[in-house]
Amino acid sequence: MAPARDVAVVATAQTDHRRALPELSEVEMIQPVIRQVLDAVGGIGEIDFTCSGSSDYLAGQAFSFVMTLDAVGAYPPIVESHVEMDGAWALYEAWLKIQAGHADTALVYSYSKASPGDLPKVMSRGLDPYYYGPLWPDSVAMAGLQARAMLDAGTITAEEMAQIAHRNRTAATANPHAQVSGSPSVDELLAAPMFSDPLRRHDLPPISDGGVAVVLAAGDRARAWSDRPAWIRGIDHRIDSHNFGARDLTTAPSIALAAQKAGLAGAAVDIAELHAPFSHQEKIVRTELGLGDGVEVNPSGGALAANPMLAAGLIRIAEVADRISAGTAGRGVAHATGGQLLQQNLVCVLEGE
Repeated sequence: MAPARDVAVVATAQTDHRRALPELSEVEMIQPVIRQVLDAVGGIGEIDFTCSGSSDYLAGQAFSFVMTLDAVGAYPPIVESHVEMDGAWALYEAWLKIQAGHADTALVYSYSKASPGDLPKVMSRGLDPYYYGPLWPDSVAMAGLQARAMLDAGTITAEEMAQIAHRNRTAATANPHAQVSGSPSVDELLAAPMFSDPLRRHDLPPISDGGVAVVLAAGDRARAWSDRPAWIRGIDHRIDSHNFGARDLTTAPSIALAAQKAGLAGAAVDIAELHAPFSHQEKIVRTELGLGDGVEVNPSGGALAANPMLAAGLIRIAEVADRISAGTAGRGVAHATGGQLLQQNLVCVLEGE
């Protein structure tokens, strides 16, 4: 969807992602991040709309996002919403609110603490409740089926999967927020034992505790708050079938459609941050977006370096925005995914002035 109003990301912040933060509650974990972006724009009084993304499944209680509003502050009163999705979809809702003229500025944040439970099994509860859910296939087993389908179809090789993991985790050494960084050589990765055939441990995302916050602003407000705003030139999200038997798991046509509707087709980009939790999924996302060899992919390390559930997609948008604001990229694309096996996908195109 192309914007009617110019809206930009003007401030971002994220936690240092860790395997477990048992000493912090969700509120204590996300509050410094929210405070950082609010301080950058003059405080919560400058924000017209607030939207968050999180999961009651992970928090273990209903309406858990209400508790986390303590991190925003009790005064002044706010206009607030929430999505039980990755924060990238919360950003989409906030963007629509601004497009409709009901707000000029928005705070968007998302977070999760996946460490207390068994995340791969928790994710199985989002499967079809009649045919897939009762079998309790965890997210790693499902991803293994997808990787095997790609290997059998010849759309990826084990060497390519190792190269993707090596590149992402090597890039993460320059990311102070990364949970996992540095990587053995590709040959050493290929010699590692299988974790869930055909996946080795380096093909899997880390289980992460963490969060992210961004501020959106329209027009002159954006220019007043940032010397180089990262303008959202197009954003769209689409979904593939919930029935995996009805899908070709080696492709994700919803990504291509979202990219087309977001205006990516034919547009040159310098940087791409792709939310590909498993190594083989980066090949699918990159292919569906039509990215050329000259595009820098996941300079942050991507989801293979840190993957806080329901925050990793919004982090991809923040990473692209940061590089545009810093002047190291002129135009970029961010991708977010939700559900199993790239079922739900969002594409956001950003550029500098």
